[in-house]
Amino acid sequence: MNIKLLLPVLLVLIAGCSKPAEPSTPPRPTLTMVAGKTPASNSMVLIGEVRPRYEVSQGFRIGGKIIERKVDVGTPVKKGQLIARLDAADFNLSATAAMADVRAEEARHALAVAELKRQRQLYAKNFISASALDIREAELKTSSARLAQVKAQANVSTNQAQYTNLTADRDGVVTMIRAEPGQVVQASETIVQIADLKETEVLVAVPESHMAEVKAGMPAVIKMWVRPDKAYTGRVREIAPSADSGTRTFNVRVSVTDADDEIKPGMTAGVKFSQQSLQEASQLIIPLAALTEKNGKKLVWVIDTENKAQPREVDAGEFSEHGVQITSGLQAGEIIAIAGIHTLVKGQLVKPVTETAP
Repeated sequence: MNIKLLLPVLLVLIAGCSKPAEPSTPPRPTLTMVAGKTPASNSMVLIGEVRPRYEVSQGFRIGGKIIERKVDVGTPVKKGQLIARLDAADFNLSATAAMADVRAEEARHALAVAELKRQRQLYAKNFISASALDIREAELKTSSARLAQVKAQANVSTNQAQYTNLTADRDGVVTMIRAEPGQVVQASETIVQIADLKETEVLVAVPESHMAEVKAGMPAVIKMWVRPDKAYTGRVREIAPSADSGTRTFNVRVSVTDADDEIKPGMTAGVKFSQQSLQEASQLIIPLAALTEKNGKKLVWVIDTENKAQPREVDAGEFSEHGVQITSGLQAGEIIAIAGIHTLVKGQLVKPVTETAP
């Protein structure tokens, strides 16, 4: 056999049996952040309830039986609008009787005036004594006092007859009804609640550990759960002076400065405050998950310009719920890994994935 003919065949066979080249390892995705920028978790977001700033509970000033109700839950009302009526038959009779007493007392008072006038004429002619005249004058004063008394009682009876009509004290919308026609109610018992929707606010409970960061008048961002894509501006209007005895939190009311018709009482809203103080803003704070320890040294993983992970020894300061303060070894603006740092290898090629706010 010709050796020259076998040589190309052997070369082809040897090439076919050689091990193929291993593919290069793709970069590993790694969650990162820029040191010195406030992460999204440093913003305090609290969940609260939308409430009207002014909400009044109204009831009758007298007791009686409800015979008519003019509104339902959700009904818009104007100031002075009739809401409900009591049975006024007995009150009208009392008012009529009081007015009759007034007329009778007016007649007696007129008689006392005329009698005193005659007694003064007789006294001027020395027909009666001074004591007899004094008696008539005292009777007139008594009659005047009794007349004033029955007139006051008549006014009370007339007012009670008018109190059988319950009217709205302000413009607003009915948010609750606690009585129905036919029900007998007591004086001052709550019949209806009316909310003034011209001013709305969000009530949130702030933990006592964050109370130093909330100030009256500070701005806030409000988002409704029904409209998460729309943000409203708010301002802290009121801070409770003492904590709730059950939850140990402080009630804070945040006014919605640009409220619209989409905001309804009872809705759930998220209120975002800025937790970072001026002192914290000048410090370099990183998440706790970005710091690791090896051989007694604290390390962070810095992603260099070639997207390679490099361990960096740093000095750590105070720890807080916002993160850990880095006093040296790291500069603001450097990219660091903040997740999965225990599995990184020095010089490992990574694909940085920037942290975004939820």
